[in-house]
Amino acid sequence: MTTLHLKHGWFLAIFLFCTAIVLANVAHYILFRLIKRKEAEGTSQFAPGWGVQRHLAHPARAIFLITCLLLILPSIPLLSDRWEDIVQQGLLMALIISLGWMAIGGVYVAQTLLLRKYDLSAENNIRARRVHTQFQLFRRMLISFLIIITIGALLWSFHDPRIWHYGTGLLASAGVASLVLATAAKSTASNILAGLQIALTEPIRLDDVVIVQGEWGRIEEITSAYVVIRIWDLRRLIVPLSYFIENSFQNWTRESSDILGTAFLYVDYSIPVESLRARLNEIVHPSKLWDGKVCGLQVTNLSEKTMELRCLMSSRNASESFDLRCLVREEMTAWIQQNYPNAFPTVRLSSHSDAVSTAS
Repeated sequence: MTTLHLKHGWFLAIFLFCTAIVLANVAHYILFRLIKRKEAEGTSQFAPGWGVQRHLAHPARAIFLITCLLLILPSIPLLSDRWEDIVQQGLLMALIISLGWMAIGGVYVAQTLLLRKYDLSAENNIRARRVHTQFQLFRRMLISFLIIITIGALLWSFHDPRIWHYGTGLLASAGVASLVLATAAKSTASNILAGLQIALTEPIRLDDVVIVQGEWGRIEEITSAYVVIRIWDLRRLIVPLSYFIENSFQNWTRESSDILGTAFLYVDYSIPVESLRARLNEIVHPSKLWDGKVCGLQVTNLSEKTMELRCLMSSRNASESFDLRCLVREEMTAWIQQNYPNAFPTVRLSSHSDAVSTAS
């Protein structure tokens, strides 16, 4: 009879465990099936692309399962009080970790929600780059804060008052720990402070065109320790955050993305400048690379051998400016070759014997 009672008790425990798994999965399926349908419909509550399914589905499944297990735990027979406390403590810790995971996922969803109207691919995207840069840095700080809160909650979940004291001390001493870490890791702390300063003062933003250490590229990523710059030839330049606070650099899109480009020509004095100016207008005005603002040609320097001409053109962004400058150089050089082939700088040399024979 006792053996039958034990078998019946274990069968009930297994049945309750399976019931918890089924209930958790059913609740998770129904909830996220509705969310997925709302996203497909594109309603205002769940617009597509928010990342609710991607960031919240897995932690929600864990929370549903752990909650069901906690509810059926008192109903499991043949479980002593000691083992029940141990299992309950483990499930409670897993629930706290899942809630922290859920909160971090919520940060990503909130970021997607708040940034959806700031399109980085827009032509004039200065405000979008500013907001994306600030949110990227603040997101990392908020996630770090949530991790500290989760660790403190884990320590508070224990029944031992001494561990409670450790959990309280963990949060209360966060400021002191920051000072100690700042002293022990000066470079890391300086990068963190530099990241906060960059988020507030905005010397650089995502997708900014910069020249750093002689390299032209775009700001691809800003982390809590370094900045990734995508060079024009697809190389990546990794620069510490503190570099942008302590050193000078060029930012071509600080206020706006439009930019002036130049193309220099070195020709002989015999060439008519007005004809070159007219040819420049014929090249630039029909081009889609020109923004319709600035187009001009000026004599910027004279030497004993050549005349320096500067072709000045405006474009919507640095990439189009580079292509337009190359186009102007090619077309102007070809036009000079066809119409004034003798106007290119030449160096004339004559030997002494040639000079004597000519005199004779």
